[in-house]
Amino acid sequence: MKTFSDIGVQIPQVYIPKQNIDLRKWSVIACDQFTSEPEYWHEVEKIVGDSVSTLHLILPEVYLENEDKDERVKQIHSTMKKYVEDDLFQLHEGLIYVERTIRGKIRKGIMLCLDLEQYDFKENATGLIHPTEGTVLDRLPPRVKVREGALLELPHILVLIDDPNHTVIESVSKAKAGLKKLYDFELMLGSGHLAGYAVKEELENQVIESLRNLAKHEDFIKKYDLNQDTPVLLFAMGDGNHSMAAAKEYWEQIKSQVGMNHPARYALVEIVNVHDEGLEFEPIHRILFNLQRDLLVELKNYFGENFGYSTASSYEEMTQRVDSSEGQKQVVGLVRGGNQFGVIEVANPKSNLAVGTIQSFLDVFMENNGAEKIDYVHGEDVLKKIASQNEHAAFYLAGMHKSDLFKTVIVDGVLPRKAFSMGEAKEKRFYLEARKIV
Repeated sequence: MKTFSDIGVQIPQVYIPKQNIDLRKWSVIACDQFTSEPEYWHEVEKIVGDSVSTLHLILPEVYLENEDKDERVKQIHSTMKKYVEDDLFQLHEGLIYVERTIRGKIRKGIMLCLDLEQYDFKENATGLIHPTEGTVLDRLPPRVKVREGALLELPHILVLIDDPNHTVIESVSKAKAGLKKLYDFELMLGSGHLAGYAVKEELENQVIESLRNLAKHEDFIKKYDLNQDTPVLLFAMGDGNHSMAAAKEYWEQIKSQVGMNHPARYALVEIVNVHDEGLEFEPIHRILFNLQRDLLVELKNYFGENFGYSTASSYEEMTQRVDSSEGQKQVVGLVRGGNQFGVIEVANPKSNLAVGTIQSFLDVFMENNGAEKIDYVHGEDVLKKIASQNEHAAFYLAGMHKSDLFKTVIVDGVLPRKAFSMGEAKEKRFYLEARKIV
C-alpha cells in the first residue's frame, strides 16, 4: 500500500459488498445518530431483518445503556468473521470518489486512510490532523471495545479540508464520466442516494499533489495570517471524531506489540471540502430529560447579572429572534414543557460562541444532577416533539458559518463539543465500505 507520510495519507485497501448483496439493506446510518429516537433504529431492524447488513457490524449508541451491550459487541466481532469467511466482499485498492445526494444537493468526498500517529484529540492539539471540537472521553470506552476485537473497521468519519480553489476533490469530480462505478443505490428511510467510483492512478497522484499544496507551510501561514511557528492543520474532524479518537486509543494500546506498519495505525475516512456546495453546517441543539431542578433559577444563579430572559409567544418567534440576533450579547432559545418558549441573553460571555457559553452552564447543571440525562439532537422536529413534554426542556441554537471553521480552530483552539453538525441527521454518513485492521 502506498503511504505519503508527509501529509499523513495512505491509499486504502477497501472491502465492498459483492453485487448480489442488497445495498439498501446493507448500508445503515452512523451509529451516533437518532440516539433519542429508538423508533428509528426499530424501523431499520425491520427493513434489514435477517439480511446481511452493516447493522450487525456496529453498536448503535441508542443501545449503549442496555444491559446486553457486551453481548452485542461479541456478536459484532463474530459476524465480521462470518461475513469475511462467507466471501461477501470484493477487494478494491485505491481511492474512492463518493457522491451523496439528498434534498437536491450533492456532497462530494474521497475515501482514503489517515495516519493516527499524526492525529491528536487533546484540547490543545496542534498539527496535521486534529478535532474541531472537544472530545468527550467517557464516550470512548464502548467504541474502543468494539474496535479491540474487530476484524474490520467501518467508517462514518467525515474529515474536512479547506480548499477554496477546489483543487483536490473537484479534480476527480470533473473526470467522473471516465471512472468505474463501484456502487449506486438509494439509501433507506429518506436519506437520499449514494454512489461511489474507483479513482484512477493518475487522478490519485493529482489528489496527493493537491493535498501537498494545501499543506505547504508558507502558503498556510499566509492564508490565515498566522505566526510563522504555527503548525499546519490540513485535516479537521467534521463528523465521527469519537470514532477517530477510539481508533487512536486502540492504536496507542497495541502499537508496541504489533509494530509501526500495522493496519490499525490508519483509519479509513471520507474527506470533504468545507467549501463544497452540498455541505451545510447545522446547529446541534441540547435536550434535558426529566428536570430535577428549576432551570431558570439555575441559569440566573450561574450567569448572575449577565443573564437575561424574555418570553416568546411561539416557537417561530423564538427561533426568529435567535437566528437574527446581532450585537455583543449571545442569544439562545429555550423550550420548556407545556410549550413555553423564551429567549436567553448572556452579556460578557466567556466563550466566543453561544454554544460554548450554554454548554459551560449545562456541564455544571448536569454535575449537580439538574436532569436525568442530556442529549444532543439535529433538526427542529425532534427538538419540538421531545421538549414539549412537561418534564423536559431544550436549548435552541443558531448555526455557525462553515467558512470560519478552520481559522477559528487554528486561532482559538477546539470548539465546544457538539458545536455544529455537517447537515441534519438523515444526511450523515452511511456505512458501506469496510477495511481490515488486523
